[in-house]
Amino acid sequence: MELTELTTEIRNEKSKNIDQMNTIAMLRTINNEDKTVAYAVEKVLEDIAVAVDQIYIALSNGGRLFYIGAGTSGRLGVMDSSECVPTFMVSEEMIQTVMAGGENAIIHAAEGAEDDEAQGGLDLRQYHLTKKDVVIGITASGRTPYPIGALKEAQHIGAYTISLSCNNHSKISKYADCPIEVIVGPEVLTGSTRMKAATAHKMILNMMSTSVMIKLGKVYENLMIDVHASNVKLKERAKNIVMEITDVAYLEAETVLEQTNYQVKVAIVMILAKAPYEKSLQALTEQKGYVREAIHSLSGKKV
Repeated sequence: MELTELTTEIRNEKSKNIDQMNTIAMLRTINNEDKTVAYAVEKVLEDIAVAVDQIYIALSNGGRLFYIGAGTSGRLGVMDSSECVPTFMVSEEMIQTVMAGGENAIIHAAEGAEDDEAQGGLDLRQYHLTKKDVVIGITASGRTPYPIGALKEAQHIGAYTISLSCNNHSKISKYADCPIEVIVGPEVLTGSTRMKAATAHKMILNMMSTSVMIKLGKVYENLMIDVHASNVKLKERAKNIVMEITDVAYLEAETVLEQTNYQVKVAIVMILAKAPYEKSLQALTEQKGYVREAIHSLSGKKV
């Protein structure tokens, strides 16, 4: 498919005179187009659900998740993978991003790097991919060579592959076990996929990683119980989470959290199961980190 035939490259009739608009009119035009993104994502929720379930199975069985992209697509992967570490206390190895041009390209544009399909496979190969892993190729156009090369390599290894694009019948979809094509339409600035396309992909990556972490037991109700309390703000959040779930007072939450080195999950189990630290930690380990199951195993109570 020629570049000019892609939905993401078509001119947007609603913004053809944007260069002559005053400031508020420009902003309204951009905002009105942004409003359509969530509806486009809604249309591919079934595909996203398939991806979430496959990622969950992989991570539950010792696999890893890799985001692959160039430019904005790669930076979206970097943002999501790096934020999972403090938010859900996962290892840096569990969710990683491989970006065209390497780490330097996160800050400094390396647009030519996206054109090397072979390099996508070579870069991914350095991570010793296995059949347990999942690889997501991200490209708004759906035809960027770098992530396509990475997905080809992943398929060769036998890893589960997912593609994320913004055009129908994208080239990259041919190399994905689960293709996700979210059609956001023409950009306000023709071809500037850092706008609606990137917003859609940011939404989907957030949805996928968050849903997987919920399924992995890192959320209780809607509270982040595996938060890495590494600063004053997060320690206060940890205390508030423990207080909210267990109904204890501030000082008790603080005391128990200090005993657990601010491991929120362990503190919750200790309080609700009325169990000491060692037994609570052991129960959590045996129950693969699921708080409700750990409490039930220690006390017989269902929470």
